[in-house]
Amino acid sequence: MFVTRKHIPRRAVLKAAGVTIGLPFLEAMTPAFAQTAAPKLRTGFFYLPHGAIMGNTAHGPAMDRWTPSGAGANFKLSPILAALEPHKKYVTSFGGLENAATAGSVHSFTPATWLSATRPDTGAARAHMATTLDQVIAKIIGQETRLPSLEVASETIVQSAAGGGGAYATLSFRDADSPLPMEPNPRKVFLQLFGEGDTPQERAAINRKTGSLLDLIMDGTKSLQRDLGSRDKAVLDGYLESVREIERRMQKGQSNDLSALNVPEAPVGELDAFPDQVKLMFDLVALAYQADLTRVASYIMAAEGTNRTYNHIGIPDSFHPVSHHANDLERINKLVKIQTWHLEQFAAFITKMAATPDGEGSLLDHSIFMYGSNMSNSDQHNNYPEPNILVGGGNGKLKLGGQHLALAERTPIANLHLTVLQKIGVEREKFGDSTGIIAGV
Repeated sequence: MFVTRKHIPRRAVLKAAGVTIGLPFLEAMTPAFAQTAAPKLRTGFFYLPHGAIMGNTAHGPAMDRWTPSGAGANFKLSPILAALEPHKKYVTSFGGLENAATAGSVHSFTPATWLSATRPDTGAARAHMATTLDQVIAKIIGQETRLPSLEVASETIVQSAAGGGGAYATLSFRDADSPLPMEPNPRKVFLQLFGEGDTPQERAAINRKTGSLLDLIMDGTKSLQRDLGSRDKAVLDGYLESVREIERRMQKGQSNDLSALNVPEAPVGELDAFPDQVKLMFDLVALAYQADLTRVASYIMAAEGTNRTYNHIGIPDSFHPVSHHANDLERINKLVKIQTWHLEQFAAFITKMAATPDGEGSLLDHSIFMYGSNMSNSDQHNNYPEPNILVGGGNGKLKLGGQHLALAERTPIANLHLTVLQKIGVEREKFGDSTGIIAGV
C-alpha cells in the first residue's frame, strides 16, 4: 500500500525562537490510506406543550397551520414548519397519529406519555409507568459516552397546571419506577457535561483531585467488606456502584479530546431573557453532540401548563391561558406565533447540526431528531391527531427527500417509536401499544 500524501503527526507543533505553538487538526494529520471511523448516531427528542393549530378547530382544515402537503419535489412545509425549508429533505411528517395513553390527562401526565405510549399507574404510591423511548435508546448507544443521556428544559417543570411538577411532568423514565429530572439551569447542564469548574484550568485541577479521592474511597471501602453483614454489604455495594459510575464518567470525560472545540466558560445560571435561555440550552445540546459527551438528549422547550409570556414576539399573554383559545381567531393566531417561534429555535439548532462536520457528512446526516407535542387541539385537550415530525439522516437509515405520511386513522404514536428503534438497529416486536412499524420512513 502506498501513502499518497505526507502524514503529519497529530501532536506536531511549530517551533521558533524558543516559542512552541500547537497546530490545529489538519487533513494531513490523517494518513491517506486511513479509514475513517463509522459515524455514531445521535438522537434527540424536543417537546412543546399544548399541541399545534391543526385542522381540528372549529375553523376546519383551512386554519391548519401545522400539516405539510405533498411529498418529494412537491413536498410543501406548513407555515409553522416553514423555518425548516433549508433542510426539508430531512423532514418526515406524520398525519393520523394518536397517543391513547394520554387521553384525559389534562396536563398531569401528558409529557411522560409522549415517549412511553404507556398510561401511568396514577393510583400507585410511587411513580410507575414504563421505560421511555429515549432511555431504551440510551441503554443501546449511550454507554460509550460520558453521559448516557441528557435531560434539559428551558424552564422549571414544576407548574401547577401540570400537577405541580409531579413524577409525570418529565419526558424521561430510566425504567418503570425511575423518572428523570429535566434540568432548567444551564450552569448545572454545563457542569454535567464538562465537570466542575468555570474554566478549563479549574476543571483540570478538580478532576485531578477528584480522581485521587476516588482511589482513596475505593481502597478504604474494599477493606470493610470482609467484616460486614449481608445487609451492610448490600448497602456498601450500592454505594460502590455509584462510585464506579462516577469513575466511568470521569474516564469517558478524560478520553474525550475537546481541544478542537471552543468550549465556553460555565454559564452563571438561568438567564432572565427567555429567548436567550432557550437558545443556550440548544447550544449546550449541540455542544454535547459535537464533543460526543452524549448521544441521547431530551429537551422540554416550554413546560406543560406554563404561564410563560412571549413579549419578545409581541405576545404579552401567557402560553397556557392562550392555549384555551375557544376557537377565537385572535387567540389562535397568537398560538400560531408561539408555535412558529419555538419551531424557529429548533430550526436554528438543525442548521447548526447541518453545518457541523462529522466524518464524511454532518451531525444532521448522522442523527434522528423527533420534534412535536403530545396534544392536538389544546382547547379540547385531545390527543388526535398529534403533531410530530422526524428530522435527520439517521446514518443513512431515514428516507430523504421530504415527505408527509398520511397514516391510517388513529395510528398509535408507539408505531413511530417502534420505527425509530428499528432504524437504530433495535430488534423489538412491541413498544407501548404499538401495532407495527411505519413504512416509508
